[in-house]
Amino acid sequence: MDHFAKPDDELAIAQRENKLYRNFQGYSTHSECDLIGLGVTSIGSVGDSYSQNRRTLEEYNASLSHNELPVFRGFTLNEDDKVRRVVITKLICHFSLNITAIEKQLDINFAEYFSEVLPQLDQFAQDGLLIHNAEKIEVLPAGHLLIRNICMAFNKYMQKKQGQHFSKVI
Repeated sequence: MDHFAKPDDELAIAQRENKLYRNFQGYSTHSECDLIGLGVTSIGSVGDSYSQNRRTLEEYNASLSHNELPVFRGFTLNEDDKVRRVVITKLICHFSLNITAIEKQLDINFAEYFSEVLPQLDQFAQDGLLIHNAEKIEVLPAGHLLIRNICMAFNKYMQKKQGQHFSKVI
């Protein structure tokens, strides 16, 4: 993973056992848990939706004093978001993707669905970060520390908003 854990750490064990999960908070041994954001600017995830709380303490308290949730924005994942989340989660947690299994699970033709990503995968392969073919994507040890970069190829929001500020990868 793009974090470090000792071999006996529960995250390292979960990764070896193919049980590691990653959400917007980071790596976890528990998958698909609802997360309720408490406090100013906190982010929550319930089902297939995300929300962020108000940015100032005054706005946050005003909402609560009116018996309102202090949420100022949120969105619900569409079907494309859900497909991409599955692919990214498998790659970032396990460094591999069984394309045949994903096609069956998500009822997609991977090469057609992700046609815009294939040239980026080719470049990662040329750089010695991964290998890929019609059946699988396998991230090589050289690509482990750059797994977030590899996963970004599947994130359509990152592709559209490259000028915006996101967490730095390196």
